[in-house]
Amino acid sequence: MHGKGSPAEQPFNCPTWQPPSYNVTCFPPRLFSQSALDPDPDFPNNFSWTGKWCADGSSLMVQCENRSFQVFEISLSLPSIAASDISLTHTKTFTQHAPIIDFTWYPGALRHNLPSYCFVATVRECPMKLLDGRDGRLRASYPIVDHRERYIAPHSVAFNLTADKLYCGFEDAIEIFDVQRPGEGDRLQTTPSKKSKDGLKGIISAIAFSLSLEYYAARSLTPASHASDNISLFDESALGPVLSIGGVSSLEKGGVMQLMFSPTHPHMLYASFRRSEKIWGWDLRGDASSPLCCFASASESNMPTEKDLTNQETRFDIESTGKWLAAGNQMGKIMMYDLGFEGEDGEEFGGKVREIRPLLSYEAHGSMPSISLHLFRY
Repeated sequence: MHGKGSPAEQPFNCPTWQPPSYNVTCFPPRLFSQSALDPDPDFPNNFSWTGKWCADGSSLMVQCENRSFQVFEISLSLPSIAASDISLTHTKTFTQHAPIIDFTWYPGALRHNLPSYCFVATVRECPMKLLDGRDGRLRASYPIVDHRERYIAPHSVAFNLTADKLYCGFEDAIEIFDVQRPGEGDRLQTTPSKKSKDGLKGIISAIAFSLSLEYYAARSLTPASHASDNISLFDESALGPVLSIGGVSSLEKGGVMQLMFSPTHPHMLYASFRRSEKIWGWDLRGDASSPLCCFASASESNMPTEKDLTNQETRFDIESTGKWLAAGNQMGKIMMYDLGFEGEDGEEFGGKVREIRPLLSYEAHGSMPSISLHLFRY
């Protein structure tokens, strides 16, 4: 965990919370704590793919290459904020018998509230699992079955805003489950047929909900073309997409890797693409056929060449006040972008949307495929 700035004034179990305060003028940021993965003698070169904080920021779940989830707990000694006062400690490992595809915490997961402390995991050729965050035991399963009666592990999973529905994306469809009633769900086809050019085609590999609207966005790994986009906006009560989002088919040749709405500006949607260092943003109140902005590296010289780009999935994050976006890249850099322009009209120069450069860019590690911002600091 890399960080600087002012933490909250209260510990995790206190009901009072204050938003984080970031100072991007200090370079380089101070490293508060670091922790190694749980050693695996059968997989000595194990590494992490991505990490996600639970709702109260007390636990970090890490997805690893050796088919395991590893949980790290953070402790703070307040009010002093010396580096020695903060620790990130490995506490448990949950090993799966097949490759992990995706996971997400239950939206209200709190370490000291045991009923809520759980997460959903998708594991290849298995029903989707609701697992206990303390011991990894199975609480419930939600199967997706294809026409050959084989289990399908979805490539994306997300809870809706009320946390009573679970949305799972796979080939040309989204399966919707009632969280309180384990078993089969309702299937929403994202395209009329395999041969149709309409709708969202291919693997639905990301689903993101707007935090104040009954809408969610879904994306496909199939590259966009002039005939069809690979991001669509859905209404929870509708049976199909209500808006197509695009405008980058000539600029991005890969599929969409991640979608995320701004937590304070629900009309702003951001997306990253495969084999690309850029993040694109759309204002859904206007013309969604063209992006409003593009977040790029600090300079063109810092961007890897086409032959150096890999298919490695990268994940960005937006902090809780909607002010800052953080992203990493395969070159080991972390970049912080100011989202203060949100709501303004995009300025176009020669047909190009507004390009935003980071206010802070620094070397962090050999490769930084995933960034996850903490509730109190980054």
